[in-house]
Amino acid sequence: MSGKKGKKTPGNQIAFNKRARFEYFIEDTLEAGIALTGWEVKSLRAGNIQFSESYVLLKNGEAFLFGCHISPLISASTHVSTDPTRTRKLLLHKHELTRLIGAVERKGYTLVPVSMYWKHGLVKIGVGLAKGKKQHDKRQVEKDRDWDRQKERILKNA
Repeated sequence: MSGKKGKKTPGNQIAFNKRARFEYFIEDTLEAGIALTGWEVKSLRAGNIQFSESYVLLKNGEAFLFGCHISPLISASTHVSTDPTRTRKLLLHKHELTRLIGAVERKGYTLVPVSMYWKHGLVKIGVGLAKGKKQHDKRQVEKDRDWDRQKERILKNA
């Protein structure tokens, strides 16, 4: 990860979706594989990913990742057509898909990608089963964060 610009992520972490934790109550997470091409894997190793605007949709009994932007490397081959925001298929077991479909259709949950990481040389995505937060919930999170910051300052000065 020597060519990566910006914040470094710990160890096997590729990207983390902070916005998902702010916008949603994540009630359950599960691990999914993702179907990628070679240039996308190389770009992930270089850290060229924008993950915050992405979401997961279920279509025809399959899960797909939309809105994830993986920037191609400058040294990418010219004969490969690179589409940075293409729809990528998530690899899940059938029983996991049926459970997710039931939760999304009947209980009103949303599927949100929470994190992307390496596991045994493969790229995995943590998908969260989430409920949307209301505006007052978001304000409460900000108040708690500010109060924690103030407590730290008080303890540091005392």
